[in-house]
This record gives sequence, structure tokens and C-alpha cells, in this order.
Amino acid sequence: MFHLGWFLTTGFGVYGWNQPWSGNVAADVGRPDLFVESAKALERAGFDYMMFEDSSVLPDIFQESFESSVSAGQAIRFDPLPLMPLVAQATEHIGVIATVATTFYPPFLAARLYQTLDHLTKGRIGVNIVTASPHKAAMNYGLEKHVEHDKRYEMADEWMRAVTALWDTWEKGALQLDEKSGMFADHTKIHPADFEGEFYRTRGPLNLPPGPQHRPVVCQAGGSSAGKNLGAAHADTIVSAVVGADAMKAYRDDVSVRMIEHGRKPSDVKVLYLVSPIIGETNEEALEKQAMARAAQAANVNGNLAAMSYFTSMDFSKFDLDAPMPDLSGNNGHQSTMADFAKSGKTLREIAANHRTIESVDLVGTPDRIADQMEEVMDHAGGDGFLIATPVTRKNVTEIADGLAPVLRKRGLIRSGYAHETFRENLLEF
Repeated sequence: MFHLGWFLTTGFGVYGWNQPWSGNVAADVGRPDLFVESAKALERAGFDYMMFEDSSVLPDIFQESFESSVSAGQAIRFDPLPLMPLVAQATEHIGVIATVATTFYPPFLAARLYQTLDHLTKGRIGVNIVTASPHKAAMNYGLEKHVEHDKRYEMADEWMRAVTALWDTWEKGALQLDEKSGMFADHTKIHPADFEGEFYRTRGPLNLPPGPQHRPVVCQAGGSSAGKNLGAAHADTIVSAVVGADAMKAYRDDVSVRMIEHGRKPSDVKVLYLVSPIIGETNEEALEKQAMARAAQAANVNGNLAAMSYFTSMDFSKFDLDAPMPDLSGNNGHQSTMADFAKSGKTLREIAANHRTIESVDLVGTPDRIADQMEEVMDHAGGDGFLIATPVTRKNVTEIADGLAPVLRKRGLIRSGYAHETFRENLLEF
């Protein structure tokens, strides 16, 4: 069996603005209904979690304008954290992961916030740790520019250790709730964190008891060596977008080795690979849908360049479109992605015309055909599951939850129910 998650690529934001089958998008903006309905469907399908991306900047890097950011609504982000209890209240089992930028959230604030959410969701909250990349996001928090790439990951590692120290300030058994004796908590089992590192210091303890999970599920995605080390040290689930079954296997093997080096068992983390299935009633229909989607994407060169500008903090409108892609692997953003682009030997126009959310494997066809592909790839790669990155529209969710998932379940490839109460227990069940 393998796990399934859904990656909400623009977080608590806008999906399918002005596109067919996107529902009444204007009525969905800033409201919980789409996400609550999606969570119910995905829980019915047996998904482990929904992971909400986030960002705290409205980019104006491309052409030095906000136009590309707001014209299609793709850069609109509401804070996902207040949404999490609403999704959890409407469901019973599915995990909900909200992104937090370690560079901008003080450890005490984050530890207290996620511990509160663990209570409110009855043990189904997760935190996706990112270091953020845009310089202008850093400026929103008072920095002149963002911290250098590898140093951000050093800070993130220390941040995780500080947050964990705060989560551990209440020992097991500290919470008594003994009405007969009148003791709410045993003070002898509560202690300061007294964490002091190079970048962070925090006294603690937290002024609330541990949640059902004690430590919320930790999610991480990063293709660089620094990113993989961070995930191997702290994550419960890791997101990967490496391309091809062989690369997927190599990534899982690499993570396993790094986890052992950190004194952890490889089975303690679940690696999920990014995919975006295209489903049709026939294989031919699915292939036609894929061709149409790619043609539309290829025609949107400026939109693709704007996206590339966002995650590198470089204005791609200033580069020659018909020259080979420059080596920008030293940028302060997504270094592994830029390195892959440079190695391709393609021009910037060719790269922009084909730029889309990176998928580990193409999954195209009928539900039965895609189930074949998923089973074959996972048997070879030895990973733990797939993270769906298809835009969240009601049609897309229905096709996966009521079309693909039942086929996978009949084959015994995904769970038929949830055996445990908390997100972590279900995630680590197999």
C-alpha cells in the first residue's frame, strides 16, 4: 500500500480563475467552502493529508509590476492557519498541513500556535517548514534582503530544534485534570526549554498542555543537499519532485541514508512524489486533455516567466528568450530547479513554454491505466506514496476521489479506512 496527499499549490488562495469547470470562483475567494468540501471528498477517498502552500509576498519582480501576480489571481494568498480548524471540524481523519516560513516565525510563536491547532483539530495538524526565498518577502518582515540559501537551512534546523524543545517542556503525565484533588497539571513535570543557539533563543515552557500528537506532523520539501538534510533530521513526511522512477528510487535511498546518519529509522518518514494525474474515460481522451493543457501552458510564456521570476527573485523579462538558459543555480531561491534548467541546454523560451509544476511521472489515462502506472512506479521506486498537485477545483477533486481512488482501493493499493485517531499514527501505520 502507499499513501496519498494533495498539494494545494497556491495554498488558501485562488484556483482556476476564469477557467472551465472551476466552479463559482468569485464566490470561493477567501471562503472555506471549496476546501472543506474537498477535504470531505479526499477523506472519503482515504487520503492521508492536504498540504497548503503559503507565501507572504505579492510579487512584482517580473517586469517590475504586480500585473502578472494579480491578473489570474495566482499570487493571492490568505493565511492558511485560521482555515485549518474549519477543515478539521468538518472531517474526522484527514490530516491538514499548513506552511510556515521558519525565517519569519519566532520559535515560541510557532510552537504555541501549532500546539493550539493540534488541540483544535484533535490531533490532525501538520506543519510544512519552508525557509522562503523572495527577498521582498523578507522585506515584509523588516529585513533588507533575504538570508543566503544555505544559511537559511542552518537556521531552519536550529529553529526546528528550538520548537521541539518547547513542545517537550510538558512531560508525559504533566496534565492531570484530576477534579477530585483539584490538580489541573503537575508542576514538577513542566520545565523551561532554556534553548540557546546561534540564531534563536527561547526560555519556555509553553503555557498550554501538549496536544493529542504532542508533536505535530512535520512536512518538508527540498531538492538541495541542505534541504534533504533538514528533512532527514526532522520531517515525518517529505515531498519530492524528482523526475522518473530511477530518480525517485535514488531520492528515497538518499533520504534513507541521511536519516540513519541522523540516528533515525528510514521508516519514520514517508516520501511522497509530486504528480498531477490527467483522467479520461478512455486513454485517448486523457491524452487529448494533456495535449490541450500543454498547448495552453506553452502559449502562456509571460505567465511562466513570471512564475520563474518569483521563485528565483530574478526578473526573467530582462533575459534573451532565444539564448541558452543562463546558469542561475547560485540564486537565493530554488537552486536545484535552476540547476536542472541550465543543464537542459534549452533556450529560455523553450523552458518557459514547457514550464509547469514539476511532476515525478506523467500519469495519463483511464483510472485503471493510471492505477497500473502508479503501482508499477511505486514498486520500482520504493517510496511511500504520491502527492497530487492538480489544481483544487470540484471537478478535479471528484475525478480523483470518486474515479481514481476507488480503483486503487479495490487493488489494495491505498487504505480502506483509518485505524487511528491522530494524523501521525495514520501516517506511520504503513
